[in-house]
Amino acid sequence: MSGAGGLIGPAAAERVLTRALASGGDFAEVFAERRNGFTLAIDESRIESVQSGAEEGAGVRVLSGGTTYFAHVDGLDPADLERATAEAAAALRGGRAEPRPLQAVATAPQPIEQRPEDVPAERKAELLRELDERGRAEGGEIAQLSASYGEIRRQVTVANSDGLFAGDDRTRVRLGARAVARRGDAVETGAETLGAHRGFELLDDDPAAIAAAAARKALTLLDAGPAPAGSMPVVVGGGFGGVLFHEMTGHGLEADHVQKGASVYTGKLGKQVAQPLLSAYDDGRLPGEWGTDAIDDEGTPTQKTLVIEDGRLASFLYDRLRAERDGVAPTGNGRRESFRHLPIPRMTNTYIAPGETEPEAMIAAVKKGFYAVSFAGGQVDPATGDFVFGVSEGYLIEAGRVTRPCRGATLIGNCLDALAAIDAVGDDFEMKTGYCGKSGQKVPVGTGQGHIRIGTMTVGGTEV
Repeated sequence: MSGAGGLIGPAAAERVLTRALASGGDFAEVFAERRNGFTLAIDESRIESVQSGAEEGAGVRVLSGGTTYFAHVDGLDPADLERATAEAAAALRGGRAEPRPLQAVATAPQPIEQRPEDVPAERKAELLRELDERGRAEGGEIAQLSASYGEIRRQVTVANSDGLFAGDDRTRVRLGARAVARRGDAVETGAETLGAHRGFELLDDDPAAIAAAAARKALTLLDAGPAPAGSMPVVVGGGFGGVLFHEMTGHGLEADHVQKGASVYTGKLGKQVAQPLLSAYDDGRLPGEWGTDAIDDEGTPTQKTLVIEDGRLASFLYDRLRAERDGVAPTGNGRRESFRHLPIPRMTNTYIAPGETEPEAMIAAVKKGFYAVSFAGGQVDPATGDFVFGVSEGYLIEAGRVTRPCRGATLIGNCLDALAAIDAVGDDFEMKTGYCGKSGQKVPVGTGQGHIRIGTMTVGGTEV
């Protein structure tokens, strides 16, 4: 079976599942994982924080009458697996249930051209020095430049009592750069990342360009004035701008929020939530993207899920447990941070599909408004849909032109209102990388879109 990684064989997995259901239960699962990683950073032109690590272990889950029993253990020796299984099944007091015979599911892990662990650490340090030089070369007002490199390989095997036996081999590489510019008392920062579910070949072209881009952002913001305040049209940039949709809408589509009534999208399946020009997807199969895997962490093949179709809410995002409750098929969104965690519904690569409007034309139609290029985090209440987002890079739009940069801007609104107010979607599609936190777990996610325009939105600014 391609992608299994050889962590735990079918015979060993069957023994775990049989033992897990020996005292009852409706469903049992074992998730085995081996993880290897390497990171390093540069700060003040010095290489530091060089770290490498490896670990392996397994989690065993048993479902019985709506209750979940779970245990995990470091290590993959048969004795380790036996111990985790005994702990997961310790509270069960029913009759023996028999798991189905395992059948291997063929999977196709993302192709890796150059394994990052085969590249010498000296080459990775040299790469960070290139970023340091490129960023500082943008101007004498760059006071600080830091950059980081990270690689991780996760090999996973999943087996369950329904007879599934599947695996995946996942390699991700990511660069990040952060620049600080200073002029008198003014201090501004700019950041940029480059990452993918790929090998070291990701860095073949011009990876140091991200340091130059981060420095240019910081330098531009030194000239920033106060942000406008009030209700106005807002143009959201492509790529990193997709974070707004990820937070504003994506979390509300995860089925655990919906089933608890803690989502503003509860009861709105099939309803019009946006204008017909907008369609959106969660796609765990986008080749090479940061949130892509062959299977989710329950062994379900990932897929391209149409969540909004021509403005209508078309689907929620499901893991196995929530899909069973709603009587639908899982969408391949059962994800977990590691073998120490339970799978829950999570986004993969979530994006607004490309539209037909050129960004220049979108901006040209705005007499006075705000251009939000990227965000610095924020807060969303999935139950009410109310949100506040800080803008890390923003500009004023005047007479159809992007003019001066602004500092201190926030976007304030409600998910349903903002989604319904999107009146233009750009044709300049771009994906970016990030880590998403939920229920104490972080997983890699891709966010993306072209430029979009929100007809009216509240900008919280500092302009008097």
